[in-house]
Amino acid sequence: LRAHRALIENQYQQMPDLARGIEKAYHINEKMKVLSIVILLVSFARNALAFSPADHHTRQFQAGSWSLASTTKPTAAPADSVIVLEDANSVGEAIREIVSKAAHRAIESRNHFALAIPGGSILKMLAGSITDKDSWTSKTTLFYVNHKCVSMDDSELATHAKARKLFLDDWEGVNAIIMDGTADGDAEAKAYEEKIRDLSDQVLPKALESNLPVFDLCLIGVGDDGHVGSLYPGRDEVLVGSDGPWVLPVKMKEPPSITLSLPLMKAAKEVVIAACGVSEKYPKGKSDAMRRAISDENETLQSFPAAGLRDVATWVMDEAAASALGDKYTN
Repeated sequence: LRAHRALIENQYQQMPDLARGIEKAYHINEKMKVLSIVILLVSFARNALAFSPADHHTRQFQAGSWSLASTTKPTAAPADSVIVLEDANSVGEAIREIVSKAAHRAIESRNHFALAIPGGSILKMLAGSITDKDSWTSKTTLFYVNHKCVSMDDSELATHAKARKLFLDDWEGVNAIIMDGTADGDAEAKAYEEKIRDLSDQVLPKALESNLPVFDLCLIGVGDDGHVGSLYPGRDEVLVGSDGPWVLPVKMKEPPSITLSLPLMKAAKEVVIAACGVSEKYPKGKSDAMRRAISDENETLQSFPAAGLRDVATWVMDEAAASALGDKYTN
């Protein structure tokens, strides 16, 4: 019965009308139970056989010609990777300073700065004052860690439109790599990856061993459920290995989204995760999410994707977000 239920749930995602009919038949009598399970197994097998490994962007990432990331439980983040500041304003100031310093290092090294940013609260952090930004924005290429598949001028849903309103229009000369603005997740993911691949090594260098693009700085936020970018718990996108697609379609919601793969996020020279802010409803802010992301020994990539960044990230948070971490981190 548990196996039957699991197959039904899979078919609800793949072929909802068939699944409803089979579930109805299952409850009629014993013969129909057997028949329904046989039909379900056949349809399930046909769906699996229909998968084409040659096309990285057309199906869920349950199989393919690339490797899958390890599902073992990552070790806790080092204590010195966690920076605890007084409040949200302090975190915002720190993030802007990190961006400015990373920009100067990159420009001094190769005369260009590659910055990847998410949506959400980090956009508001970047909207604050950066005194020397005019010295590096014209030599900056900006990428989105994730983005909904909508028009780029959609003020409610487009991260690019929000970024422009908050700060990007004031970053003179910045080159933002944007999407084509359609609702086709597969096509948008493929096109965004091609735009990244077309950039020169001066703009976006590649790692020698993995050949992955190397952002100078990748800023990331963490959802309460542990998602980073659009890599959500319980889904296969987070398991795509370093030899898989760089940009993935995520069809969990409508409209769909695209997201950088976890290996691409981790390949950045500097990965910084920011968490701050409290409310009447959440007086401890992101405390539970930070505990699970940084130190919970039971988390895996699929249970809490942010845990996959423990070995590379610097975590910048306010005191509320750090309140569940314990003395090892807060001291």
